[in-house]
Amino acid sequence: MAAAAPEVLMYATAWCPYCTRARLLLKSKGVAFTEIDVEQTPGARALMQSRSGRTSVPQIFIGGHHIGGFDDTKALDDQGRLDPLLAGTAGA
Repeated sequence: MAAAAPEVLMYATAWCPYCTRARLLLKSKGVAFTEIDVEQTPGARALMQSRSGRTSVPQIFIGGHHIGGFDDTKALDDQGRLDPLLAGTAGA
């Protein structure tokens, strides 16, 4: 039985270039993800900060585990570790 794909959540803003890169990377993987705009959603920035310990966007979570920002996510991809996380076949 295949593992269910974990939920992918990204805190972002509409204008952030790193958010755009993260969107493109996730879309290139064919991944469905939920995006929360921290400027448009009341309380979202505070929640993101409490969950991630970071103030910058994007902040990406896979299966409830904090992955980091775009650079962190890209580094996982470059190491071949992002696809298993997205597929639910590896630990975070």
